[in-house]
Amino acid sequence: MKALVYTGPEGLDYRDAPDPQPGLDALIRVAHVGICGSDMHAYLGHDERRPAPLILGHEAAGEILVGPGQGSRVTVNPLVTCGECEDCRAGRENLCAKRQIISMPPREGAFAEMIAMPPGNLVTIPDGVPTEKAALAEPIACGWHAVRLAKRALNRPLDKARCLVLGGGAIGFGAALVLRAQGAGEITLAETNPARREIVAREDGIRAVDPSAGETPTGVDLVIDGVGFEATRAAASAAVRPGGAILHIGLGSAAGGLDIRRMTLQEITFIGTYTYSAQDFRDTAAAIFDGSLGALDWPEIRPLAEGARAFADIKAGRAAAPKIILTP
Repeated sequence: MKALVYTGPEGLDYRDAPDPQPGLDALIRVAHVGICGSDMHAYLGHDERRPAPLILGHEAAGEILVGPGQGSRVTVNPLVTCGECEDCRAGRENLCAKRQIISMPPREGAFAEMIAMPPGNLVTIPDGVPTEKAALAEPIACGWHAVRLAKRALNRPLDKARCLVLGGGAIGFGAALVLRAQGAGEITLAETNPARREIVAREDGIRAVDPSAGETPTGVDLVIDGVGFEATRAAASAAVRPGGAILHIGLGSAAGGLDIRRMTLQEITFIGTYTYSAQDFRDTAAAIFDGSLGALDWPEIRPLAEGARAFADIKAGRAAAPKIILTP
């Protein structure tokens, strides 16, 4: 098969790779696969968990070639867990100590013509839903999980809450769409890229602002940081009201930015949120399928063979779309 192989910092090679050997897994022909921020971290050489050479990519949808449901179109939950530990039994599979994710050894990723996945990780796509939309289930599920955790932490109903999302990439934008679908009272998304702000502004019920122009609101009940850099953590610390909550999804950098003294004195809740549970993923997919999250017509589709150029464009800031999706 053909695959886009990470060869070292800022190195990607579109070349022949061994076909997956599914064993007990299903074999899936990849139709669409998104470029994630974690793929970018690996591409830049910032993720020791993803050593070269490696096939990256974990936001996939396609068709089952071999296995239960052969011929069905499916979207892929890339987290493979043991199913037996205390966290798995409690529906917190994302915390499984034995979890694996495609695009990280020992599992190759989905920037390829085929992948192998356990059948339980596959959600059937209904007729009429394009695979490029179904491939958004993975990034949007991160926001679905964050909003679910936030609703537990807030001391007021979500429909009464003022919400701020930092970052207009697929993680932040997806979180804003989830907030809207679940009836949040007010939603503002802060994004420095004007092209992305324009895309966000097309969505009813979401206000797009420029944080570099001082437009970020303060006194909000909930902040979702979909970026995760020192500057966005500082912005979250400044924007949240006393007794409010910060949900931190982004993995941009490891330290700095939080105003710990203010969080302590004003009882601000900080929650780190990693990926999603299996039920979160299924719920997100269902919301995509029934249209609850909107048209989802904002990704840019490019050929997998031109994936190296797509990564370079994202790094250079030339990609306006919140998400680039590759197709083999």
